[in-house]
Amino acid sequence: MAKPTIELIAALRETANRLRNGAHYAWGHHGACNCGNLVQVVTHLSEGEILRHAHTGIGEWTEMAEAFCPVTNAPLTLVIQKLEAIGLTPGDIHHIEYLGDKEVLRYLQGGFRWLKRNNREDAVAYFEAFANLLEDKLLAAINLNFLSMSSLRPAPKKVPGAEMVVVD
Repeated sequence: MAKPTIELIAALRETANRLRNGAHYAWGHHGACNCGNLVQVVTHLSEGEILRHAHTGIGEWTEMAEAFCPVTNAPLTLVIQKLEAIGLTPGDIHHIEYLGDKEVLRYLQGGFRWLKRNNREDAVAYFEAFANLLEDKLLAAINLNFLSMSSLRPAPKKVPGAEMVVVD
């Protein structure tokens, strides 16, 4: 499962918004499919540039994510590295392309259901659910220990002849 990062959550939400607002969507097109639209947001590459990078590898995003080599610095490798840098794993890339992570699907508005990988509305729902899941995980990881916070405040001082307590 992806590492919950602010950058990844924002990229998932922006991808959902772009798709909802009419961004080009074509599941069989490396630059306009589920992963292709996310890559556009993360890398600021155009659909055409992504397609050119994708053609340096073999297969679909799933195969490319599992086979990439960070040592070669091939253009496709740089794209995959950017996705991993914001928190995604090769498994997440596979699930995004096929809209299939059960944990994400449980976060869908209205509850768990299977989605169609080549359906714009399903892709939007998946990106939003994934962002919500990661946001909940990120918030759960934040430890606000109020007892230790109170130890950072200065101790109150009594002012002679006054009934008030002054805090510096």
